[in-house]
Amino acid sequence: MAYRITDECLACGACMDECPNDAISEGDIYVIDPEKCSECGACVDACPTGAIVEE
Repeated sequence: MAYRITDECLACGACMDECPNDAISEGDIYVIDPEKCSECGACVDACPTGAIVEE
């Protein structure tokens, strides 16, 4: 089960810096590519607003 980024995203980039698979990209808010996501949880731990949740 991949993660997704909710509207609480501040677009701070903390999650992108921590993702070992380069699965996160910028859009209107940041977006996680479920094909690249290995569900490691690094982005969840890095997010200051808790905007990353399980899909």
